[in-house]
Amino acid sequence: MLAAYAASIDFANPLAGLVVGEVDEPHVPAGWTTVTMKAASLNHHDLWSLRGIGLPAERLPMILGCDAAGLDESGNEVIAYSIVSDAPIGIDETIDESRSILSEKFPGTFSERFAVPARNLIPKPANWSWAEAACLPTAWLTAYRMLAVRSGLKPGNTVLVQGAGGGVATACIALGRAMGYRVWATSRSESKRAQALEIGAHEVFESGARLPDRVDAVMETVGEATWEHSVKCLKSGGTIVISGATSGPNPPAQLTRIFFKQLSVVGSTMGTLEDLRNLIALCSIADIRPTVQQEFALADARDAFALLESGELFGKLILTNG
Repeated sequence: MLAAYAASIDFANPLAGLVVGEVDEPHVPAGWTTVTMKAASLNHHDLWSLRGIGLPAERLPMILGCDAAGLDESGNEVIAYSIVSDAPIGIDETIDESRSILSEKFPGTFSERFAVPARNLIPKPANWSWAEAACLPTAWLTAYRMLAVRSGLKPGNTVLVQGAGGGVATACIALGRAMGYRVWATSRSESKRAQALEIGAHEVFESGARLPDRVDAVMETVGEATWEHSVKCLKSGGTIVISGATSGPNPPAQLTRIFFKQLSVVGSTMGTLEDLRNLIALCSIADIRPTVQQEFALADARDAFALLESGELFGKLILTNG
């Protein structure tokens, strides 16, 4: 079957290790099942894997991908939750020390068929496209947990979303509006700022710009390039929720400002299976959908990865199968 996989690691040139080619059919452990992939979305996690972050060379080759929607063995339309955890059902999978996500220890979703724990499948909303559904289990789930579970925000509070354009940031804008927050967003790009307004931002600003007021929380996925601005923008007692660092993970910490203003820095990773169900319910009630920039056939995965690496995107990139 056809798959997009990491064959080697190259931190400086991640696409050098990407291969699109034939692989064996998935191995299906006890308690797992197979899904025929219809759509799978790219995430920065896939680029980090090609750089060797979270994917050591001894696990290669590894099929990439941690988002997908498709057909289960009975032909049902499903969404695949990608965290593999030994936690009992009902226990927070995101704090299981042994957890991984598909494409880290087990083959991922960028293949014609993939294996996943049977308990990780949930029904796809009937009126959603395959591409829209494939955006939910990673980027949109991450954004939902940041806002609904980790931020402490209340309706009417102001949230700043740094780096409008990426999958998590665009999800934070749309979901934050639906949750009743005042949503501000930043971007270096004038066109991305305009698009952020279209999907729900109340106001937009150039990256690093002085804001008209301080905010209750910042949704941070950029890291080094925006960290100082994020800290300075917060009200006393405010919260930064961070789930990624695409520009680098080691900014100056701003510790003096953090302790003096009693700021909270809260990590957030993915979300639980229950979070995913709640996210789908929210999207259905609020009638919001992920922003999909472009779809690529699985055979053209290299083109999709190149666009992801360029950063010239707004929303999600999708691989399709059939």
